[in-house]
This record gives sequence, C-alpha cells and structure tokens, in this order.
Amino acid sequence: MRIFTKADGFSLHAISGTRAVMLAMNARPDVLDGFLGFGVGIRFSAGGAITWLNGFKCFRSVEPDPQRAQRFKTVEHPVQDFKWGHYWAEPDRDYHYVVRPLFRPADGDLSNLRAGTDLELTIRTESEVNGRHSVFFNRGAIVSQAYAERFANDETLDEEELAAQLDDPDAERTKWLSRGLLEGALAFIAQATDSRFSLHCGFYELTYPPILQALADAAARGAMVEVTFEADHFERSANARAETKYGKMNRAAIAPFQGRPRLHFRERIHFINITHNKFMVLKENGRPIQVWTGSTNITASGFCGQSNTGHIVRDEAVAKAYADYFALLARDAEREEMKAFTGMHSPNPPEVLPDATVTPLFSPRRGSSMLDWYGRRIEAAEQTVILTSAFGVTTRLARYFDNDRDYLRYVLMEQRSRGEDAQDMVERDRDTRVVFGQGLGTTGSLGHWRDIPGFKLEHWMWREHHFRSSGHVFFIHTKYMGIDVLSDDPVVFTGSANFSPGSLTSNDENMLLIRGDTAVSDIYLTEFFRLLNHFYFRQVANRQAEDGQSDPDIRFLHEDDGWVAGHFRAENYRAKRRELFGVAP
Repeated sequence: MRIFTKADGFSLHAISGTRAVMLAMNARPDVLDGFLGFGVGIRFSAGGAITWLNGFKCFRSVEPDPQRAQRFKTVEHPVQDFKWGHYWAEPDRDYHYVVRPLFRPADGDLSNLRAGTDLELTIRTESEVNGRHSVFFNRGAIVSQAYAERFANDETLDEEELAAQLDDPDAERTKWLSRGLLEGALAFIAQATDSRFSLHCGFYELTYPPILQALADAAARGAMVEVTFEADHFERSANARAETKYGKMNRAAIAPFQGRPRLHFRERIHFINITHNKFMVLKENGRPIQVWTGSTNITASGFCGQSNTGHIVRDEAVAKAYADYFALLARDAEREEMKAFTGMHSPNPPEVLPDATVTPLFSPRRGSSMLDWYGRRIEAAEQTVILTSAFGVTTRLARYFDNDRDYLRYVLMEQRSRGEDAQDMVERDRDTRVVFGQGLGTTGSLGHWRDIPGFKLEHWMWREHHFRSSGHVFFIHTKYMGIDVLSDDPVVFTGSANFSPGSLTSNDENMLLIRGDTAVSDIYLTEFFRLLNHFYFRQVANRQAEDGQSDPDIRFLHEDDGWVAGHFRAENYRAKRRELFGVAP
C-alpha cells in the first residue's frame, strides 16, 4: 500500500509491505533553513500517545560520550536522511506514523529543538493469508544487535542444542529468525486437511524436519503427498548413477518417513545439471488451486539463516502450469523431454507482458535468450531496478546495466561477478549502488572474524556461519528482480532461478513473471531495502577496517543544516533517491 500527506513545505510518503514499512520524506528547499532532521514516531491507536522511535546517532553537544549500543529518541536526536525503514511491523495491521521536522533553535541549545508541523498518516500492512498473492521473507541477517540482545549473544550455545531449537517451529529463536517464512510454508501444507487434497512438491535440498513432519501429517490426514528431491547424478559417459552430496543428505533425512501411506518420495536423478526447484502445488479434488514457490530450500539455514523468500499464488491457471511441470519431475523425465515441454508450454514471453498477469517460466530451456529478455527490461527501466544475485551478475546480463539512461539501479549480491568486466559493467553508472552480503568483521572468508575499530560491537553475535557451515551462499540467497517498482505498473520476477545461463539451460527451475501488482511490488521493495541497508552498514565497517581506519564521529549528528545540501544538489545520487521515493511537497 502507498499513501502520502503534505504540510508546510514537507511531504511524507509511506510504502507498506507485510512486515516492513518505508517512510520517504521530501521538502521544498526554501523551508530547510536550520533544518536538523526528522523525528519519527508511531501512535499504536488512532489519537493515542506518540511512541518516538529510536536511532543510534546523537548530537555531540548533548551526548558527548554515548554508551555502547545506546539508543536515542529521534524526536531529540533526529534522522538526518529523507528515508526511514520500520522493520518490525506485523502483517495486516494499521500503523499511525508521525514524522516531525525539527530545527535548530534560536539559542542554539540542541537539547530543545524547534518543532515544525507534524506529518501524520495511517497505512495498513499487507496480509500474509488473503488475496491472490502472499509473500514471506525471513530475517535473513542474524548478526545484529537485536539478535544479540534477544538471545543473550549466546556464542557458547551447544551446537546440538541450537540445532534442536531450529528444528522446533515453536521455539522463540526459530520464530524470530523465520519471521513468518516457516509459518507460511507450514500453513500452506496444513491446507491439505483430508483426502480431497493432494500436495505435489519439487525440492532440491530436503532435510528440514518441521517440513518433512508437516508433509507426513498431511498424508496421515488422508491427503496424497508426492515429493521429488535431488538424488543422484546420471553420468552419461559411464551410463551409471553417481551419488551426490545433497542426494545423500536428502535420503538420510527422509528415511524415517519412508513407507508411510500416501506419502511418496520420488528421486530426481540429474539428467540435467541441478534439480534446483523449491515449490509445492496444492490440489483440491484433483484440481490445482495454489502454488508455493520462491528461493527457500527445505533446510534449517533456508528458513533461519540465509535470506530467502516464499511466494504463494492462489490462481488455478498458474497452479495448473506448475502441476503439469511437476508431472515430468515425478517420472524423472530426461533433459530433452523437459526442454520440449518448456518450449511448448513455457516459451519466452512477449516483449511486453500482458497487464496484471502472472506468467510462470520453467527450465531447462533450449537456449538462454531469456537473459536478453531480462536485460532489455533492465535497459528500458524508467525509475529503478532492484536485483538480488547470489553468484554475481553474468556478463551477458551485466552489459544491460552499462547504459547512460537516467534511473537508479540497486544490486544486492553475495559474490562478485566472475565474467570478464561484468562487475565493472554493473557498477560503472554513478547511480548504481552495489552492496554485498557479508559478515561483520570478516576478512574475506566466512568464519574469519575480527574487531572493527571504532564501532564498539563487542555485543554483536559473531557466529552467523553456525547456521550453514558449508556451501556457496551464506547471506543473499533470494532470486528476484524488480523493474520500476514504485510506478503504477511495476514488474517483479521471482522464483528459484538465479539469473544465469545455467539456470535457464541446465537446471530444473521455475520463475514467476508478475506485472502490474503494486502490492507485490511494495513487499519486495520494502524487504529489499531492509537487507540492503543492513548489509551496507557492514560493508562500510568492513572497508574501514581493511583500510585500518575508524571514524570516531560515526555516531554523531550534524549540528547545523549542512547535511541537507547533498540531498538537493543536481545530479547527486541522494537527490535522485529523495525524488524517487518521496512525493512532491
């Protein structure tokens, strides 16, 4: 949902997802003399008292020696930016926001700021249970003061005890880290209440007990449950099966559930490269009615560690497309049959997607021309592009970022692009912001931690890697792209597939191409910037540490209006960002 208000030369634009709300402020330059920032507050009931939100920065003249992790009310130590994120919202709930412009008083005493006219509005967060779409994002970044404070920075927690907690859907730690993602998956499965229903699931990693138990419970209620999973690789040269790492892990995990009535596990042998899907189809009386898809592997780290999303579509045509695709997986179809199916039933879409549609896209495909289709959407953007990329941006896609068109581009990635000049092409435009998923205090490889001078983060949790001790992706595992996400006609692409040639031609994969749904776009937008802002802080801290630098003034606010100029300078990135997210005052 999007809503805005204006008063006395200032404006406030609120954009709500399900569990995150973005507040974007704007102002006329002529009202900013002595402007020191915004106080941000919430009324928890209409007309109720204002609860002022806290920040970490303060005025040195008021708080010359802030304590470690000390927070300050933004009405006294304001936000010196034109954007603010509320990241602990709850779904399907009204929030009453108050944003107060604050100015330097005539006597210069910053303990008594001069208040402007409050900007107030009420916005409702999106539902996770109603409508055509439901979208879930987990916490996705646990090295944070919130985690350390909530769970007492328990670095010495026994690994077996931790694993037991993460395998318990009702454990406080699991609920906090999952942030609705696990609950959403379990609720999807729980819809299969009796023999009228069936579930058809295509998975890559399948080791998480809560999901396995939920599938078994559905079968016990009378539902028919089919599950394909990553098994062996088929070596054509030897005409034989070769055991894979995930095949071994999956078989061990499902062993206790084998042989139960109506619960059928079907091995997917690698006639292709990787069987990378993560989806479930719900049928009622044999009719496909809903799909769960997204980036989440069925593992503890998938739900509670690395950033992931789950996306439900309640649409019979979309569900039928997935059900037809699943039928090939269930009988372990080989590469050429899979490609023939996708060529006939999931061809490349037209250059312009039909309005207000959801188009499923499946792999493997006969070629990788969809990369150029995605690239042309990047190149033709009018406002902004957001992209998550676990393995960097392939050269073929990166070249579409390398243009001189005037729009903002944001890329959140796990690893640098490996193709020739690919990273340079992505980053070349001055209006591109690239942020890497990374641990705080890392020296370039996971598990090598060190102190960050000047940041006093001794109470932060340092063992993010205990949720996933091996593998390729530890932080940014989502696979989605948004084009012009703040427009009235946004486009979102989301699913299991990385935007790469291999995901198109060599893997079992699925994607949703969604046009014209602003609610879906707002959810992905607010969650994208929740993670981008979090990892941007780590990136700055790590770079300063690598350079042997620290900024003793990092926690102090500007005590005059000099900070404002960069947000209004022509062609400046911050000015463009203010204009993109805000509304004209």
